[in-house]
Amino acid sequence: MDLLADLQARGLVHDTTDSAALQARLAHGPIGLYIGFDPTADSLHVGHLVGQLFMRRFQLAGHRPFPLAGGATGMIGDPGGRSEERTLLDSDTLAHNLERIKAQLCRLLDFEPGPHQATLVNNADWTTGVTMLEFLRDVGKHFTVNQMIAKDSVRSRIESEHGISYTEFSYMLLQANDFRHLYEAHGVELQAGASDQWGNIVAGTELIRRRLGKQALAITHPLMLKSDGSKFGKTAGGSVWLDAARTSPYQFRQFWVQSDDQVIGTYARMLSLQPLVEIEALLAEHAQAPERRIAQRALADELTALVHGADAAAHAAQAAAVLFGGDPTEADAAVLAIVAAEAPSVALPGEIEGLRVHDLLVGAGVAKSVSEVNRLLAQKAVRAGNRVLDDDGLLRSADLLAGGYLLLRKGKREFVVGKFPGRG
Repeated sequence: MDLLADLQARGLVHDTTDSAALQARLAHGPIGLYIGFDPTADSLHVGHLVGQLFMRRFQLAGHRPFPLAGGATGMIGDPGGRSEERTLLDSDTLAHNLERIKAQLCRLLDFEPGPHQATLVNNADWTTGVTMLEFLRDVGKHFTVNQMIAKDSVRSRIESEHGISYTEFSYMLLQANDFRHLYEAHGVELQAGASDQWGNIVAGTELIRRRLGKQALAITHPLMLKSDGSKFGKTAGGSVWLDAARTSPYQFRQFWVQSDDQVIGTYARMLSLQPLVEIEALLAEHAQAPERRIAQRALADELTALVHGADAAAHAAQAAAVLFGGDPTEADAAVLAIVAAEAPSVALPGEIEGLRVHDLLVGAGVAKSVSEVNRLLAQKAVRAGNRVLDDDGLLRSADLLAGGYLLLRKGKREFVVGKFPGRG
């Protein structure tokens, strides 16, 4: 299956300027393409993975990706998908965000020298020095206000109660000029992006046609949506970030594991780099026993390894096994550190011998009183590591796990974790 057919089969093609021309150009030889990412936060989120992996698919097929970090456009912010004006970032915040985003853009593509080498670009490099008069003369004169108002992202804002400022109104022209510059400087003939970027992207093809007399191409992919049909965004509540400091590899993996059955097929086709025939076979197997979450686990492992590395993915999977009833004595210190970050913690004294479990469980809030702990012990419902505690609740040195961790479990899935100082 050729690249464009594969993208279509995966549901990754929403619009193209000229499908036949794009097919012919891809067949002719390597093409340069770009997708832009604005640093309006200090991390990308899972919704951006579609675009990042879109570029990776092109690179694996022998083409040249140019991921763009929007050092200039990030100062304004795209009005699309928003009902009101963005808060403009100060220069220090923007610079910080830009550096963090650059690292994330570099993680999923191959930047090693070669014919298909990825090239990271920043639109501040060719925009910052341009004067307003130059921009109006070289870019603005090629667009009518009528054209710009007709774009969905602009029209919806004009019709809203908040309106749109001239600053955000000009975003389309800046993005169009990015495409023009990359076409001239790097031979980038194709711009890709999410479907809500269509108006901005075709503005770039129009600018190239008018200023350079050349044909440029455009393709968009559908937005990846949550199970309730809403977009993934950068709002503080519920975002799943690509930065491990914001969303841990364990939490990142669990997001995919917990994905609804109604969207896992869409997610797997859009995001997995495995051959489509293998994905369809996996989804068919999943449909036979959805409670096993085979498709969710496979995608979770693949994406966690891509975003955070193979070791982090393996540790996250092992931590999940422990937290969902697996044997903690088989886990190493790195895995138990992840478990400790996800479970209630308790401070431990210097020695374990003679220590009773009662105060630890009550102190961590998983038991309300000493009498409740006594009842749990009598019911054989408390474990230290993998050992069922006796009625006296006394702990032993043998209960310590790798790295000096003590893992207490009430019932099947309520945990308390502590670490003895100086151990491990």
